[in-house]
Amino acid sequence: MATALVIGASRGIGLELVKQYRADGWRVIATARKQEDCDALAALGAEPHKLDVNNVEAVAGIGWKLDGEELDVAILNAGVYGPRHDGFPMESDFNAVMHTNVLAAMRLLPIIAPMVSAAKGKLAVLSSRMGSLSERTSPAGSLYRASKAALNSVLIDTALIHGKQGATCVAFHPGWVRTDMGGASADLSVEESAAGIRNTLATLPASDQATYRNYDGTTIGW
Repeated sequence: MATALVIGASRGIGLELVKQYRADGWRVIATARKQEDCDALAALGAEPHKLDVNNVEAVAGIGWKLDGEELDVAILNAGVYGPRHDGFPMESDFNAVMHTNVLAAMRLLPIIAPMVSAAKGKLAVLSSRMGSLSERTSPAGSLYRASKAALNSVLIDTALIHGKQGATCVAFHPGWVRTDMGGASADLSVEESAAGIRNTLATLPASDQATYRNYDGTTIGW
């Protein structure tokens, strides 16, 4: 049975990924910050673990709990947008966004990547087209953009280390999705975004180089 890990699965795209992988008969390991969300994941047939990605002890603990796993797919979905205004950032906002979107990845990816390498699997992070440097046309959301650009950098470094060992690393733009972050007027449902991500992961050729993709598989420039 194929195994998927979804980190940040309490709602939105992460929760939908759990539902779709379970519907296809996968074994799914999933994390959430709150116990009630873990209980809901268990009700879906997933194996839940309580995890706050900003808690260094909890991150170390998840590595211990998953020791020996071989992951066909691992998806780091946890992330925040931060302040909706641009301009002078508050230190508290900067820390919240960068800790969740970047520091957590720097801690988690080295733990998860060897488990993906063991299965010659796919390691994905939920980035954003807003993190692209070469395709940027707007400065709006500058703090979020900076965090996703940094996340992409972390993923590229992860591929340089673990790609040769079998992990195929991909940063995803999930599309503009109708979630708490994307808002009600967004283009895509969570079902459409999650299905696209899953299909792209399933058809993505193995590579030791990190790649940057739209949910539908089209390439994005770093």
